[in-house]
Amino acid sequence: MSTSAKTRFITFEGIDGCGKSTQARLLMDKLNEEGCKAILVREPGGTRVSEAVREILLTKDMDELQGRTEALLMTASRAQLTDEVILPNLDKGNWVIADRYADSTLAYQGGGRQLDVEWLIKLNLFATDELTPDMTIFVDVVPEEGKRRRESNNPDRIEKAGVDFQQNVRKMYQEIAKRFPERIIVVDGHEAIEKIQRTIWQEITRRYFL
Repeated sequence: MSTSAKTRFITFEGIDGCGKSTQARLLMDKLNEEGCKAILVREPGGTRVSEAVREILLTKDMDELQGRTEALLMTASRAQLTDEVILPNLDKGNWVIADRYADSTLAYQGGGRQLDVEWLIKLNLFATDELTPDMTIFVDVVPEEGKRRRESNNPDRIEKAGVDFQQNVRKMYQEIAKRFPERIIVVDGHEAIEKIQRTIWQEITRRYFL
């Protein structure tokens, strides 16, 4: 395979338990196997500052945290990750694969917390210095399936918000996908891991290597 494709920024999105983290890591591994140096980052987190913010956001007993505060903390963590890790790696010519990015704020704080999406879009642009992913993979599953996959885990503050919350998040993801169809592809997260991986790799190949 030709490795002449320029640096790309690929993000993975979806409700909790959709399988996006698995697919993000598989894509990073595949790219590295094919000779494209790639790194994986996660949100919230990825830097010393961002990990400290993550601790606040996901602490189970932080029930007094308000929706606007949550949105500001999420985007603050994203700003640090973008400046400290993502942009420097893109400048070096590395591919960056992100397990969540700006669309998560639209889905979780817009759909889940019912904050104004247009305001959140502007907030994201400020936090990311207007960096937009080249491609976003939305791994779509119903909330009941996401909950089933997470049942053996110790739920964090956002995961314990419940199925109705996750349903609102999913609906917003679906709206975002319709709004930005040139950037966002939707894959069926109910399929086998290997089939999802093949679908994603076929799309990556079609867009960037053919």
